[in-house]
Amino acid sequence: QVQLVESGGGLVQPGGSLRLSCAASGSIYKLNAMSWYRQAPGKQRELVAAIPGGGRINYADSVKGRFTISRDNAKNTIYLQMDTLKPEDTAVYYCNADVSTSSYRSYAYWGQGTQVTVSS
Repeated sequence: QVQLVESGGGLVQPGGSLRLSCAASGSIYKLNAMSWYRQAPGKQRELVAAIPGGGRINYADSVKGRFTISRDNAKNTIYLQMDTLKPEDTAVYYCNADVSTSSYRSYAYWGQGTQVTVSS
């Protein structure tokens, strides 16, 4: 079993910053792609940023230039640095990871979510 635990959400004023963390633990053979998604009330869950095991990082157009995704492979952790936050960034943010639990098996896991509220 694999657990993803997010932290770092909260209430921030427009123009402010937050840093989210997602730590993976458990039966991990290899961490592959890891991503951040978000879901605002009444809307579908959407991809915010993805960082593969190797290759190009992807961002949603709405966050390009404001958000930065990074990973620390030694700590099995990814981060989402969010700057110049806007009210429309308000959502529950979820971590997603593609995890190989052996050399021949992999699964997708989700964290429990962390609330980000941007409001004055």
